[in-house]
Amino acid sequence: MAAEAVMTSGATAPLEARHLLVRGIVQGVGFRPFVYQLARRLGLAGEVANTSEGVVIHLEGSPPALEAFAAALERGQPPLARITGIETRQADVRHLADFRIETSRRGVSRATLISPDMAVCDACLTELFDPADRRFGYPFINCTHCGPRYTIIDDVPYDRPHTSMRRFTMCPACQAEYDDPADRRFHAQPNACPVCGPRVALYTADGQPVAAADPIAEAAARLKSGRIAAVKGLGGFHLAVDALNSEAVERLRRRKRREEKPFALMVPDLAVARRLVELDAAAEALLTSPRRPIVLAVQRPGHPVAPGVAPGNRYFGILLPYTPLHHLLLRQGFEALVMTSGNLSDEPICIDNQEALDRLMGIADDFLVHDRDICLRSDDSIVRHAAGATRFIRRSRGYVPEPVALRRRQPPVLACGAGLKNTVCLTRGDEAFVSQHIGDLENLAAYRFLEKTAAHLERILDVRPRIVAHDLHPDYLSTRYALGRAGMRRIPVQHHHAHIVSVMAEHGLDGPVIGLALDGTGYGTDGAVWGGEVLVAEAGRFTRAAHLAYLPMPGGTAAIREPWRMAAAHLDDAFGGNWKHLDLPLFAAVSVEKLELAARMARGGINAPSTSSLGRLFDAVAALCGLRTQVKYEGQAAMELEMAADPDAADPYRYEVMPGEALRVDTAPLIRAVVADLEAGVPVSVVAGRFHRTVIDLFADLCRRVRQRTGLAQVALSGGVFQNVILLEGMVRALAEAGFSVYTPEQVPANDGGISLGQAVAAAAMAER
Repeated sequence: MAAEAVMTSGATAPLEARHLLVRGIVQGVGFRPFVYQLARRLGLAGEVANTSEGVVIHLEGSPPALEAFAAALERGQPPLARITGIETRQADVRHLADFRIETSRRGVSRATLISPDMAVCDACLTELFDPADRRFGYPFINCTHCGPRYTIIDDVPYDRPHTSMRRFTMCPACQAEYDDPADRRFHAQPNACPVCGPRVALYTADGQPVAAADPIAEAAARLKSGRIAAVKGLGGFHLAVDALNSEAVERLRRRKRREEKPFALMVPDLAVARRLVELDAAAEALLTSPRRPIVLAVQRPGHPVAPGVAPGNRYFGILLPYTPLHHLLLRQGFEALVMTSGNLSDEPICIDNQEALDRLMGIADDFLVHDRDICLRSDDSIVRHAAGATRFIRRSRGYVPEPVALRRRQPPVLACGAGLKNTVCLTRGDEAFVSQHIGDLENLAAYRFLEKTAAHLERILDVRPRIVAHDLHPDYLSTRYALGRAGMRRIPVQHHHAHIVSVMAEHGLDGPVIGLALDGTGYGTDGAVWGGEVLVAEAGRFTRAAHLAYLPMPGGTAAIREPWRMAAAHLDDAFGGNWKHLDLPLFAAVSVEKLELAARMARGGINAPSTSSLGRLFDAVAALCGLRTQVKYEGQAAMELEMAADPDAADPYRYEVMPGEALRVDTAPLIRAVVADLEAGVPVSVVAGRFHRTVIDLFADLCRRVRQRTGLAQVALSGGVFQNVILLEGMVRALAEAGFSVYTPEQVPANDGGISLGQAVAAAAMAER
């Protein structure tokens, strides 16, 4: 009705013309058809085109109709569109007869944003399972509201020739949809059907094709028999087994060399998810969102999933199908499939068919592949809902490459991230683009992935960085990569400073703030291993206001893999040589002789670097409690201590704060109190609960002391320790009750996956100073 009124009232009004440049995620998401239909509804003439700068619109019509268009453009965007800016100026009237969609053209810069990959939409799912539809059962169905984006693009603008769909020529039926502005597949770049599009095939581990009329049904039958399948998805391969088959799950663990780290579960629908895990409204919203992350949720008692899926863990990482192929596979009668990354431990996931056959032949029995290439690997994202917000454990598929908005424009910086959970970050103006999860940089394959990811971001964003930021640690492969980049200013950024600046960046804070940077390992400015830090931080500088007192790490990095070593160091620190007569759960798993050897290493400083790490303190207490003396994956001991904790055990242990320019926390009183409880037979759940309460009280106390010195009342929390929900929620609550404004990571992970964002912003500020 409003549109008609505008057309009627504007029928005799003088013509005006406007030129609009729309920036954001506006390509490949049905934005031009939306503009086309809106303009025609309002009686406007003109044209719309994709360019490397964004979407350009020329409009001609009455002033009321032009105003109505501007208002509707902001209100009624397509589901996957995200407008970040609109530039409007007057233009010359060209007396165009109608409104049309022009061929995409390159601009002087590449300012457009690429949409993340999105789960198949409901409209496509309806067609997928409609026997009367020409795409019935077709595993690559998509439209402008869903499907692959970032992982299939080589260049911008986002047009088919710049994607891995360029080798598939559309049939007349698909071309007609692609050319029809009224069709939801209008300019859907991956548009295809069984006649003209990608195809799925099944191979055995020796590379022989399996003759099957329905490769997906055949793969499902083999999975039901206990076999392991490598399944090609959007951003790489998964390794899949029937999650209810214990023998198959254990075989996958042995072959993948992943002894205890939990596997992710894919279930067919929300109803099944509710039977396996406890879901609140926030978790269900995450699970069913088009981004389709893995969501961490508490297991329900009596679930049928094999114990080996998540040993020693109260949580499942659970996700719903997000590709048509996944839906077709899960509908073959599975309650749940393990869907874990298609790689050997510590390697990047496979994306190429031949690469998968070569690298996974010792793991998978069968390979369910397709012939649509993946241009850039992207693991599944992992999230949970805690302390009132979404928390990333891993930010990747479904979220990348959406930028983090910065408070101000800055020079282009490439930040190379940390050594573990690596991401890179590239800044462009007032936007920071944090890459997908690259992973632990522990081999050449991971290093090559870092190189490719950085080059891909620079190409699609058309950014040539002037500054390269890196960690202080000289042996990180990310540092070596940064030092190898020629023609750029290199700026090192301290690990924990980067953690805090990442939070400041996403919340638009200038600082100074009090920063709690709590994690396992980070190279300090004094060469020690930091990790229990209270900083006073600005973007370009920081001071160390407080920290846990240094303690030796007997065996160096071996102390990370074997938490009993940190327990020995803490026992020796707390009791001198009088700890061997104690009666502790630790002694049932580790001999006194081995502990004494580690204690002597600590005392003598033999291969025992100093650490202030809170993560290592968690390790020590977990070992003292007998929960974990060796870890199979990073953070396992601390995670099991969290899971053992009774949240109602609110009585904290003693600690001592020692004065100085930087306050130091003596943990010996805490360790003596933990030991006293264990010797008295206090349940481990209570000990773990009291320890968590102590850590919360301790760091809230340090913040109060720093506030007394500085007057600061803003606190930023970051570091891998804040993946601990008890600690995160307890710390936020304690600091808020003490009158602080508390800021936490919400757009990037608290762990080292968020480091690159902090590095990028800190380095720019340092360069400015």
